[in-house]
Amino acid sequence: MVYHSSFVDEEGISKACGCPLLPLKSHIRGPAPVSGQDTTDIVDEAITFFRANVFFKNFDIKSSSDKLLIYLTLYINIALKRLEGCRTLAEGTKAIINLGLENVPVPGEAGFPFPGLFSPAQSQKEAELFRNYLKQIREETSGRLLSVAYRPNGTPNKWWSAFSKRKFMNMVVH
Repeated sequence: MVYHSSFVDEEGISKACGCPLLPLKSHIRGPAPVSGQDTTDIVDEAITFFRANVFFKNFDIKSSSDKLLIYLTLYINIALKRLEGCRTLAEGTKAIINLGLENVPVPGEAGFPFPGLFSPAQSQKEAELFRNYLKQIREETSGRLLSVAYRPNGTPNKWWSAFSKRKFMNMVVH
């Protein structure tokens, strides 16, 4: 059974492209509302559920927050693939920073990994809001992923690096 997001109640949460702009425990500037440091956010859920959800070829969507969980699961899969050859935390950090500098496509643009998962933007303003949210959430996910993908001594955590070879929903990542 797939693990779903606990963010089912989206009352008062703004949306862009059909995706809820959920609060993040983040120090990174962006459009996401800030949540308390003692609460669980969608990034925590994505990292916690990644090793179980990556095995599934189908994902039953129960709420629009699940769509964001799917996107983050694929992003974590891509990030782990980039970290695959990095033997130290410093090398991994450099690889993750380079991943963060890449262009972030939004629904309706070429290169968006899940056409049809999110609705295309109705305006340029909505597209930029969603792009900035994805940039912020990817950057936050990358930082937190480094803390679990590497041990405190800076060596790769084999219990995480083993998942770089997995395909999420049969998608090949580079």
